[in-house]
Amino acid sequence: MRMTRRSSMAKANESDPVFAGTGGVVLGEARTNHEGRKAILLVRDNENTAEFVALVATMGITIVETLHQPGHPDPRGYFGRGRLQDVADELSSRIGAHPWQGVDLVLLHTNASPRQLVGVSEGMQIEVWDRVRLLLSLFTSHASSLEARTQVRIARMQSDRTVLRELANQQTTGERAGYGGGGITALQATIANINRELVHLRKRQRKHAVAQSERRKQRSRGGAMTVGLAGYTNAGKSSLFLALSGKEVLVKDKLFSTLETTIGRMEASPRVLLADTIGFIDHLPSATLDAFRATLAEALESDLLLILADASDRPEELERKLFTSRNEVFTRFYGEEIDEEFPWKSSDTSVVNHVLTVLTKIDQASEAQLEEAVATVAALGLPDPILISSHSGKGMQKLKDSILWHLFGPPTDLLLLPVPAEGGRAVEGLVSDVYDSGLVSNRINHDDGIVEMRVWIHEHALARLLAHSKHRIEVK
Repeated sequence: MRMTRRSSMAKANESDPVFAGTGGVVLGEARTNHEGRKAILLVRDNENTAEFVALVATMGITIVETLHQPGHPDPRGYFGRGRLQDVADELSSRIGAHPWQGVDLVLLHTNASPRQLVGVSEGMQIEVWDRVRLLLSLFTSHASSLEARTQVRIARMQSDRTVLRELANQQTTGERAGYGGGGITALQATIANINRELVHLRKRQRKHAVAQSERRKQRSRGGAMTVGLAGYTNAGKSSLFLALSGKEVLVKDKLFSTLETTIGRMEASPRVLLADTIGFIDHLPSATLDAFRATLAEALESDLLLILADASDRPEELERKLFTSRNEVFTRFYGEEIDEEFPWKSSDTSVVNHVLTVLTKIDQASEAQLEEAVATVAALGLPDPILISSHSGKGMQKLKDSILWHLFGPPTDLLLLPVPAEGGRAVEGLVSDVYDSGLVSNRINHDDGIVEMRVWIHEHALARLLAHSKHRIEVK
């Protein structure tokens, strides 16, 4: 990103390109809407840029030209010095109908080091984003709640701090403070301000995490079961959430349209909650994803976890995305090593929650793609997948039954007896209790007043129901 230090920090004629922060350091433009911007993309070798381009398109930015340079990235400026200078000269000499007219952004197809970001910014004198800064800008654009804005702010400031440290190191290299000169540079003062703000933001985030944890405990004490939705970004989590709950959430065919957790009840079930949250993506730095840990916990610390993947993806794409999701869930979050004995294959359910694999968007996939997708899931050692389409409804009943089976075991058949001669509650009152305690899949009213019901119900809820019925409810 391009930025200049204020006159209080530098000489009047000095214009050093630096990066984001607070305390007097200006980070480009404080904007959340990047629609209509133009950019050039720098790529080393023959890397696949499809996902990166999709992220850029999600923000409404147009890539007017993609520049390639063979070989390994230069540690100083990503591109070699000569090629970087050629691009900088071309940018500075734009006139009239030049193809790059209106370009105000340079994109690097990599997770650049602070040294590379500073090097490109100094050479181009224009705003520069690498893959991480593209994602952070996208997060900023989509963050709507206080929780999401806090998380994004933490992630941005952590990233900015590394670049400011690089600038400070470059500017103070070889310098020695004079006798009694224990002062600090302006950039070092800015870093100190960032550190103080990060402490404040993390305190706020911890309070939110504690509140979330307490809400989960309260729901659990009330007998509610939670189903978490996890997977690569744009895998169809929000569409599935809508199909299962009927609750309106943001459903878009865009990357990272969901940044905060949404909780809703599974349709027709008072005891099953769904948690939709942020998606995963390749090579996101640990510090950046950790900023969203509290949000991810809502879905991952659940009674059943659904790992979603898009069945219409190419086999190599599907494998890459499932591999990323698997690693994020088990290696990063649970701290479990992935080997041939995966936690979901263990009989010890305390190791990790039950897991189901769900392949979505099957209405957009051919039969050959579906066969390849199922084989890919098996090759990664994940549970046999359930194939669904949230839009057409295909496979949805099987998924609902699988969810209920994993949460409650097999359904229970109950007999509700009519009012005895000595009197008591009407049988409809008992029917209401059953609906409040579990998910009723079938009900038959007999002529003799007996009501027969099939219900998915947790064993503890069943025990309470039987105890309060005064022997009017029996297990068939």
